[in-house]
Amino acid sequence: MDRKTFLKDGLLGLGTIVAVPTLMTSCSKDDDNEPIIDPNACAASPTETDGPFPIKTPAQLVRENIVGNKSGVPLLINITVQDINNNCQPVAGVLVDIWHCDAKGNYSQYSGQLDGNFTNENFCRGRQTTNANGVTSFISIYPGWYPGRAPHLHLEILESNGNSLLITQTAFPEDISNTVYATTDYKGSFDTSNVADGEFGNSLNRNMAGSVTGNVTDGYTLNETIKVSL
Repeated sequence: MDRKTFLKDGLLGLGTIVAVPTLMTSCSKDDDNEPIIDPNACAASPTETDGPFPIKTPAQLVRENIVGNKSGVPLLINITVQDINNNCQPVAGVLVDIWHCDAKGNYSQYSGQLDGNFTNENFCRGRQTTNANGVTSFISIYPGWYPGRAPHLHLEILESNGNSLLITQTAFPEDISNTVYATTDYKGSFDTSNVADGEFGNSLNRNMAGSVTGNVTDGYTLNETIKVSL
């Protein structure tokens, strides 16, 4: 999906939210001794925790537009899935689940957050199936941040039968995050850098988004390749 279509079809009429900073428990990495691997190598993407707020009902959230009633800087997320056991050829027909916090650091489907109870909301969560080129897209907003974590989004790749292939996370370039967080809907600069985020550990070079391009007026496009073992 191109950015023009994305902005025209996905982001008109977005609502506004007023919230106070969220305080959450930081995710922790399962393996801090993961070796550093060339991000361009045909090797599986790093495995990460699903965090404290995974999707509870992914099968009910099959949709491309995951903005919900939230406002923020537009973000088009393009995910390509490749199979490391087939020379990193694209994988068609697998499920991609995605979830991240809103501009203020809140996750939907859960209560116990300082900004309120979001148990009955499903913003910034969704599921799509990869096409013949192993690609799928989501229309969202640039994620905010919460204490103890660098800005990030969560991803899970599953076979069509629901068997999980990989849970991972994607990090964002800090200069772009700082630019976004200076805009109205966000709460200022993050308190944890990518390097200081324990979740990324020694795998930061492979957790970083493949590319993030755009601007705060027209929105950004994130392109990321997730490599799994089939």
